[in-house]
Amino acid sequence: MPSAIEDYALIGDCETAALVARDGSVDWLCLPRFDSGACFAALLGTPDNGRWQIVPAGKYRVTRRYREKTLILETQFDTDDGTVTLIDFMPIRSKTPEVVRLVRGDRGKVAMRMDFVVRFDYGEAVPWVTRQKDGALFAIAGPNLLALQTPVSLRGEGLKTISDFAVAEGETVGFGLTYGSSFGRPPRCTDLESSLEKTEKWWRKWTSKCSYDGPEADAVERSLITLKAMTYSPTGGILAAVTTSLPEKFGGKRNWDYRYCWLRDATFSLLALMHAGYREEARHWRDWLLRAAAGSANQLQVMYGVAGERRIPETEVRWLSGYRGASPVRIGNAAAEQLQLDIYGEVSDVLHQARRRTKSKNDSAMGLQRELLKHLQKIWREPDHGIWEFRGQGRQLTHSKVMAWVAFDRAIKTCERFGFEGDLDSWQATRQEIHDDVCSHGFDAELGSFVQSYGSKQVDASSLLIPLVGFLPPGDPRIVGTVQQVEKRLMRNGLVIRYDTEKVEDGLPAGEGVFLACTLWLADAYHLLGQNEKAQELLERVLRLRNDVGLLSEEYDPEEKCFIGNFPQAFSHVGLVNTIINLNTQTGPARQRSGSHGGSRSSKATTL
Repeated sequence: MPSAIEDYALIGDCETAALVARDGSVDWLCLPRFDSGACFAALLGTPDNGRWQIVPAGKYRVTRRYREKTLILETQFDTDDGTVTLIDFMPIRSKTPEVVRLVRGDRGKVAMRMDFVVRFDYGEAVPWVTRQKDGALFAIAGPNLLALQTPVSLRGEGLKTISDFAVAEGETVGFGLTYGSSFGRPPRCTDLESSLEKTEKWWRKWTSKCSYDGPEADAVERSLITLKAMTYSPTGGILAAVTTSLPEKFGGKRNWDYRYCWLRDATFSLLALMHAGYREEARHWRDWLLRAAAGSANQLQVMYGVAGERRIPETEVRWLSGYRGASPVRIGNAAAEQLQLDIYGEVSDVLHQARRRTKSKNDSAMGLQRELLKHLQKIWREPDHGIWEFRGQGRQLTHSKVMAWVAFDRAIKTCERFGFEGDLDSWQATRQEIHDDVCSHGFDAELGSFVQSYGSKQVDASSLLIPLVGFLPPGDPRIVGTVQQVEKRLMRNGLVIRYDTEKVEDGLPAGEGVFLACTLWLADAYHLLGQNEKAQELLERVLRLRNDVGLLSEEYDPEEKCFIGNFPQAFSHVGLVNTIINLNTQTGPARQRSGSHGGSRSSKATTL
């Protein structure tokens, strides 16, 4: 059985990533890209589906940490015979991806064991393994080649490679794993000690750019490092997560592939990066979005591949049993073909916020924006699948309509502020029409709250974004009522679920955990309402949920007290960064984004 999700840590080279468990096992690694086939897939099956474990041969106690300001993982194993530290990292790539594992002797002498099981193509393909004249081990299947180099002796045993070795105080034993093409020049590892030094220097230099130095600065820094690790460096695209099919309910079917880039993450990610001082990363993310969205407006997708690929067909990997039996395991994501109206608002908003920060008056993206609005004027009344990507019939979703309003609102403000040309009269009329439509049909007077869809009685956490995007001022009674209904209906153990799956038909069996991003949206709403003590309390609850190395998943199970959902989750870490900055600065992302609304702002606390 794979480890608990919270027992994993992340290493990566900004083009792919691996998950390392507390027991020294690499249980997930896709090569050469985030969305490539996994060569270690024990996370979604068994050790026979591929893993690479280095661990003491006897009993041990574990502590671990990231080396300060880096993505270099240090796992310390204490035994009766001594102490060793396993140092795991991936060098920032020059040509080929590489995983380096160094076993350092700290005290005494410790017997160690390595278990190396390669299974290409998501744990299915058993490679042909050979030893080279220089001692390297080659594992080949189809186009894929992995080369393992180490000074310790290796032996084959039951379609895997084993090594028993010992490390004494003052010694370091190195393992270098390099990926390459089976029909190209064989890959070779770099000098491992030198690679460690270079990798540490690279991460420290990157981390030094962070401009936030207020409370919870360590949490902001760790989240930003995690986001950087989930950024595909060649293009700037940011993944939702590095995993697929980690369940939102144990044993359930809510298992999705998150190794792609969602447009709706754009504004949250851009503001988090810009407010923390990472303008270059924010620009690269914006440029990725513009390239991905380029083309015919009626072909805009909700997600793309890391390089902007459009085709993300969804298939099931039937030979993997799923994380602790949660099947199916899915590769690809059929939601890419859904109509989700909110993404038009996200694209328009991210362009507007980027212009505000850079004060740019020369922007070629305005042409794309005009075309998107022209198409949105034709389709905004249509039912869609929305932010939660409901599988089933589309519906008139309140959040989707609000974000359609945002699309026109931001375009109008861009033209007014920067002098761009646009069809202002038509856009203003459509903006007002959408606003009236949402207030008439998306608000339930009996509940005193906005609801999930027109005519529904169900509350949805996405309604917390209504004040955050400036659709209505925070002090509006309809916003206060919505927050009260979220507290009443959607809070579980002090955290927030997306919606009640027992009462909302979403095409799947009911049941999931609390959604960490939604919990942080409530904290942001409290902040805008002047309820900063409640906001701080909610933030601290999320901070306490982080695992021992500061990482968050998509969801949390308050009954089992464990992570669920894909991991680590960009939306959770982006939300954490934004909420911390919101609560500790005067001009955080929430006020910047909500300030786009032209209505009045009250500085007084609103009673809930």
